[in-house]
Amino acid sequence: MSVLPLNPPDVQIPLLELRHVSKRFVKPIDAATRIANLFGAGVEQEVVHAVDDVTLTIRRGEVVGLVGESGCGKSTLGRMAVGLHSLSAGTRFWKGEDLSLLNAATRRQKQLAIQMIFQDPTASLNPRMRVQDIIGEAPVVHGMVPAAEQQIYVEQLLERVGLDPTVVRRFPHQFSGGQRARIGIARALAVKPEFLVCDEAVAALDVSIQAQVLNLFIRLRDELNLTYLFISHDLGVVRHLADRVVIMYLGRIVESASADAVFSHANHPYTQALLASAPKLEVRKLEFFAVKGEIPSPLHPPAGCHFHPRCPHAMARCQVEVPMLREVAPAHFSACHLND
Repeated sequence: MSVLPLNPPDVQIPLLELRHVSKRFVKPIDAATRIANLFGAGVEQEVVHAVDDVTLTIRRGEVVGLVGESGCGKSTLGRMAVGLHSLSAGTRFWKGEDLSLLNAATRRQKQLAIQMIFQDPTASLNPRMRVQDIIGEAPVVHGMVPAAEQQIYVEQLLERVGLDPTVVRRFPHQFSGGQRARIGIARALAVKPEFLVCDEAVAALDVSIQAQVLNLFIRLRDELNLTYLFISHDLGVVRHLADRVVIMYLGRIVESASADAVFSHANHPYTQALLASAPKLEVRKLEFFAVKGEIPSPLHPPAGCHFHPRCPHAMARCQVEVPMLREVAPAHFSACHLND
């Protein structure tokens, strides 16, 4: 493992860094299967490699868009960044510090600066709690705000996210979807974070409300000097918001570059397939990049490259050699054997 230099300038230290992180989920064998194995059934545990050897660096003030199809591991990676999921392998650094080496109390304190905004604002808000408690509980518990000042603090946060502060005593079911999304944002801001992981934060909203919430994210970034990892499958949203785009496929990062480079000069065949499949207001024949057969997934990974119709050798090569990220242009990285 590389060692960071002593006392480096802040500009050189990433705000958050994930080094070679992996996450595996194991489906345990039930009692009936264990009994069957005693008679020679030979059933093994199913292991899902949700995230497989990912390295990601995010610097202060960046908005990094994490894009990929459902099941590619992007939400799992976001939860690993926040600390909601443990790491099966790899290391997580915050401002150059290895969080795994800190004691539990210190690690919890530092992780307050990393917060998550969830996809479903309805499911992520406790229906039995009023807005004042939903937003104001954490800052009071962590000693950031005196209990007597909780309501005033929550009202200020509601105003910041564009809500009327008089709704502070209402329950989540009394709000629209867009209003609940703003409450979720206010809850994340309540502990004064520096880094936000936004997991499909606008996916459940109408298009007009999406635009309002995206503009809110941009304004908050400027006002509070926030850094975002913005997880989405919507390429239009990512293009509007992100400075840099990272493409995930089957638990691995296959391309990383500035938003302009990805949308104008995509290198990896999977990225090209994503861009080609984006909805367009035109009538044309669809282009299918995947070969016929079983749809690849983390449980059923492909034997080779399923996305490039003009690569006669990649399928056999990918069976024995995983393509590594290479710099194909300045600050543009792609993992494809065609770049060799």
